[in-house]
Amino acid sequence: MARITVRVEPRHADNSPCPHPVKPSGKPRDPNSACTGRSSFAVVCSVHGDIGDVHHVKVLAEPAARAHRQEHRAALASAHHPAPDPA
Repeated sequence: MARITVRVEPRHADNSPCPHPVKPSGKPRDPNSACTGRSSFAVVCSVHGDIGDVHHVKVLAEPAARAHRQEHRAALASAHHPAPDPA
């Protein structure tokens, strides 16, 4: 079974990923790069893709990522320990 990852990913204003080094302000460290700067953060799951709305502060996106991770853990636990058959 493949590993499921849930991460907080920085995004540009057009919602594309922003993997470039940026300053704390969100502006690119290299002024000559094509990066427009980070404007938000998205929670991204390797199974479900983008989760919920984008967040403008990383600290607000982290609880959403943690909650989604817990959903996967709960689903995995229930799959390994099914409820007993009442028959």
